[in-house]
Amino acid sequence: MAQPDQKKFFENLSGAGKAIAVLTSGGDAQGMNAAVRAVVRVGIYVGAKVYFIHEGYQGLVDGGENIEEAKWESVSSMLQVGGTVIGSARCKEFRTHEGRRAAALNLVLRGITNLCVIGGDGSLTGANLFREEWSGLLDELVQQGKIDKESAEKYSHLNIVGMVGSIDNDFCGTDMTIGTDSALHRIIEVVDAIVTTAQSHQRTFVLEVMGRHCGYLALVSALACGADWMFIPEMPPADGWEEQMCTKLSENRARKKRLNIIIVSEGAIDTSNKPITSEHIKDLVVKCLGFDTRVTILGHVQRGGTPSAFDRILASRMGVEAVLALLEASADTPACVVSLCGNQAVRLPLMECVQMTQEVQKAMDERKFEEAVRLRGRSFENNLNTYKLLAHRKPQSELPISSFNVAVLNVGAPAAGMNAAVRSAVRVGITEGHKIFAVNDGFEGFAKGQIKEIKWGDVGGWTGQGGSLLGTKRTLPAKHLEKIAEQMKANQINALLVIGGFEAFECLLQLTEARSRYEEFCIPMCVLPATISNNVPGTDLTIGADTSVNAIVQTCDRIKQSASGTKRRVFIIETMGGYCGYLASVGGLAAGADAAYIFEEPFDIRDLQANVEHLTAKMKTSIQRGLVLRNENSNENYTTDFIYQLYSEEGKGVFDCRKNVLGHMQQGGAPSPFDRNFGTKIAAKAMLWISRKLKETYRKDEGRVFANTDDTACLLGMRRRALVFQPVVELKNETDFVHRIPKEQWWLKLRPLMKILAKYKTSLDVSESGQLEHVVRHRRPEESEGVPA
Repeated sequence: MAQPDQKKFFENLSGAGKAIAVLTSGGDAQGMNAAVRAVVRVGIYVGAKVYFIHEGYQGLVDGGENIEEAKWESVSSMLQVGGTVIGSARCKEFRTHEGRRAAALNLVLRGITNLCVIGGDGSLTGANLFREEWSGLLDELVQQGKIDKESAEKYSHLNIVGMVGSIDNDFCGTDMTIGTDSALHRIIEVVDAIVTTAQSHQRTFVLEVMGRHCGYLALVSALACGADWMFIPEMPPADGWEEQMCTKLSENRARKKRLNIIIVSEGAIDTSNKPITSEHIKDLVVKCLGFDTRVTILGHVQRGGTPSAFDRILASRMGVEAVLALLEASADTPACVVSLCGNQAVRLPLMECVQMTQEVQKAMDERKFEEAVRLRGRSFENNLNTYKLLAHRKPQSELPISSFNVAVLNVGAPAAGMNAAVRSAVRVGITEGHKIFAVNDGFEGFAKGQIKEIKWGDVGGWTGQGGSLLGTKRTLPAKHLEKIAEQMKANQINALLVIGGFEAFECLLQLTEARSRYEEFCIPMCVLPATISNNVPGTDLTIGADTSVNAIVQTCDRIKQSASGTKRRVFIIETMGGYCGYLASVGGLAAGADAAYIFEEPFDIRDLQANVEHLTAKMKTSIQRGLVLRNENSNENYTTDFIYQLYSEEGKGVFDCRKNVLGHMQQGGAPSPFDRNFGTKIAAKAMLWISRKLKETYRKDEGRVFANTDDTACLLGMRRRALVFQPVVELKNETDFVHRIPKEQWWLKLRPLMKILAKYKTSLDVSESGQLEHVVRHRRPEESEGVPA
């Protein structure tokens, strides 16, 4: 982190005299419009001229009306629209030298020397070649008399920054590409709908998803829906797979499972490099098992629809970073691509990423599949390892022999993704050889002895279920310590996995502090943070928060749409979150809010007045809708009603107001693909940690587990780029217990982005930006998944 005197602020960067052009190229992807909007608004904010290039590289070659100056209002209402509003096209001419020369002329005539390209690896490779040829192209244009020498000197170098827009997530160097999360939303919506019909009829469904060269969508959707079988190009099934698959399907059916789901990537192959098609799989199941089998090919449905909250935030963050990179670029700066690493936006040399992406294809062609998976990066590899752990139930004879009993319970309010975490923990625990016990109704149920063994088949179909199937209560163990200790002894519990929110963290603290009085608590214990509020110390993100942000954003979209026929209306929306402003802030960024009031950023009547004046000015433009979010506990006096009445009074004659309290709608519903996946992966990681700690703390001479050190009671959290086990005792100092929030919260850095995109002058610390990193080739074992903001 930069020292205060070295801090670099966004407002000190000037784009005066610079021109930036933005284009979208190749296949469209949801979220591209959010990226375009961010580039346009941030570019204008710093004083640069910004241009749209319509129809991708084709528009660049053709010029004319295809290159249009963008205004602030030009990108209004773009955030929630899928596809790309400025158009995309495949362009043969740009692949020729003449085509690139025509494109260079069109840019020079408008003084554009900064190009932001949003597309796949082909589009970005083309941009890099264009940059390398730039000075030669200008020399040719001077010789042809199309531009003068002064222009050639003035515009002597072209800066390129790329953002990857691709639903396949097939670009190396970034954990997630723009559009991937939205495509997963489409797939999971279809799977959830199919589950209901398939269960009615005892059917097998074969689902074909996109991904000609990359199996990411198939892999993550298989994890997120607990598919019975999966086919991806990076992992051709071993010879004899037909028989294995049919055996597994019939075993599942025999265990009263009413449906089977098989997910196939469109590029799936066998060991002989022959395609494995969905029709072939269907015929096989019908022939061998006689099951009623249907095929669903999702096709372009996956590209369509509104972008998810994740993609809007990812694209907005990347758009801001792209403009920063262009403002700081010099003739010596290589073309870079803005990527997501863990929870951080980073810049990487474009050609390093393209080269590595091409190496993946080379490894695939040479049938070096393990190498291809490694090159895909840790995100892909982690997903694949988790899938392998969970997908195939080993026979009892192959399981390690363990005499350990592990209890799993939910604590706090329900959060989407809790059930996926429980399922994963149960199955990984069984694979490790342990007996897993489920506790109903949290520590209250524990004290009452609501504990029973839970088996592999008991958690089938849990990933897509919202809420908590185990039942959850907010009760802390302090009042029931003696009874809980008795139950632990009676059931011989050797380890504990607690999945829940702030209360779960407090519970583990209480149990840890009671170890000196009760030996029963001297066992390995782990908390998985799961709450919509995202207010747990020690983690950037909690299970359930992503689903909740999506619920808020979908509602805001509908509310904004309801005003499309009404002139000049401002909506005041109250979100949940206790004292934590995460939902209001991140929901506001994803929904395009004008303001978000939160507890962590105190505000007074002058701020409210300034916001009203800002909205009044906005209503005099062509944008005649306003959106204001308020966190439920942001201020005890400036209530939602107060703000609504103030805005209504001050806005009289200019705009009218409506208010909406979202309430428990934010807690319900099916978990998002991200929450299913995140819950599944961190629960698997936690169970492997518990196994390791059980072995380390087992005292052979006494025949029991004894763990009383701080590092045996941990919280597993996502910290920037890594998943980390942190002793709960150490997290005490990072916690504001009165307001039930961490003392420092990373997402507060995102708030200035929302203000800038809503046209407020504000201060944004960009000290951590601007470091061009390199693509990491080796695997760093403790590092984590790309996560949404």
